[in-house]
Amino acid sequence: MSDVVTGEAVVVEVRVAQLPSRAAALLIDIAVQLATLFGASFVVGALVFTADEALTTMIYIALTVLVLVGYPVIFETLSRGRSLGKLALGLRVVSDDGSPERFRQALFRGLAGVLEFWTLSGAPALISSLISEKGKRLGDIFAGTIVISERGPRQYGPPLEMPPQLAAWAATLELSRLPEGIATTARQYLTRWHDLSPAVQHEMGARIATEMSAFVSPPPPPGVPPFAYLTAVLAERRRRDHARLALQAGTRQPPAPAMPMPYPPQPHQQAPHPYQQTQPSHRQAQPPYQQSQPPPYPPQPHQRAPHPPRPQQPIPGPMPAPPASQPPATAPGPTSGGFVPPA
Repeated sequence: MSDVVTGEAVVVEVRVAQLPSRAAALLIDIAVQLATLFGASFVVGALVFTADEALTTMIYIALTVLVLVGYPVIFETLSRGRSLGKLALGLRVVSDDGSPERFRQALFRGLAGVLEFWTLSGAPALISSLISEKGKRLGDIFAGTIVISERGPRQYGPPLEMPPQLAAWAATLELSRLPEGIATTARQYLTRWHDLSPAVQHEMGARIATEMSAFVSPPPPPGVPPFAYLTAVLAERRRRDHARLALQAGTRQPPAPAMPMPYPPQPHQQAPHPYQQTQPSHRQAQPPYQQSQPPPYPPQPHQRAPHPPRPQQPIPGPMPAPPASQPPATAPGPTSGGFVPPA
């Protein structure tokens, strides 16, 4: 593994390609180049056997340069750093800052490869790869590139399933003081636990569990192995993170829109006007003024004893006759307010 600093000053950990895998990819590329070169030479020789000797020599030279230099340059440029051999072995050429390989860098690598592999039989590339910390050959040094492996070793998923015996204890843990670095170290340890020897498993697990126990309380029950302790803590931490994210997602969710009423209530349905005409389909629901039951309030004064109406509420129509006990009014005069009652 090697650290690569990107253009944004971010440190990225990459897996440098090992020498055997690079040698196998190189052998595949050389086999493809030789097969292409012999096939193209046979076709060119069959087509231009009657041409001038100088022209034939020029065609062979151009074909050789195109195959030896153009093959890696074209493939690595179009496939972002992968030739056929690198594609088969899971390798890729990237810049020193982790960005994809560019045409200029592929051209430098292709020209240096002619000198390293075809002229000097690969001796400079082998010596440079053994000396360089990142396994760079001369072409990588000149172009500012590095060959990385995209296929890592077999990875086992971290066993973060909560042990049933520790579920009740894990629910009472105080995890707010647990640093992210220790949690990441414990997760990596659990990921590679299957690849470690039993002695290294116990020793490394005990060391990480001791560091974690300084920030997690209460302590585990007696007799709990480090592997189970780390698994329970990380599983409980993951469960709480998922619950918190689910709660935040639920609170941010907008309320569901209310279903519209098929017939919104109209003002005349809440308080019908006494003079509104009723429709034939609503004859059963009679308005209050058509009810046969007597009203709860007492009748008006003109229903008990006819007398002149009040000036504030005049009633149209002829006035009833006055009672017999009173003398008939012959010609009522105007009142003090100027109101003349009807005759």
